[in-house]
Amino acid sequence: MTDPTDSESTPTPDNLLHTGAEHPVDPEDLVMASGRTPTPALLAKAKKDLEEQGAAAVERLLP
Repeated sequence: MTDPTDSESTPTPDNLLHTGAEHPVDPEDLVMASGRTPTPALLAKAKKDLEEQGAAAVERLLP
């Protein structure tokens, strides 16, 4: 188990979570939905995935 003071053990606040219904999903949202930390390489891949697949890129990760 992790230390309760560990920042990764704190749930993400609801105001930072969204499904894309409120506004378009950006590459950072897609990377974070995959459970990874955004890096320039992952953001570039996410941008490409969103351009090619649109909403389906997010639906792959989030039911």
